[in-house]
Amino acid sequence: MTTTYTVKGMTCGHCVSSVTEEVGAVPGVTGAEVDLATGRLTVDSAGPIDDTAITAAVKEAGYDARSQQRGRP
Repeated sequence: MTTTYTVKGMTCGHCVSSVTEEVGAVPGVTGAEVDLATGRLTVDSAGPIDDTAITAAVKEAGYDARSQQRGRP
């Protein structure tokens, strides 16, 4: 399953690394990819992931996230 989020406030590669690391540590997440230019975070998982857990992980990294869409792998 793939879910896309918009992340606000990232300005550099370190920001991307922080978000990727925090989101990657959420149980069930199998992959996380961040595009700095668009602010897009794409999260892959084997099953449904709680949006609250993802947004909390992004907040832990120092940014805000909002869910955009869900899709199948």
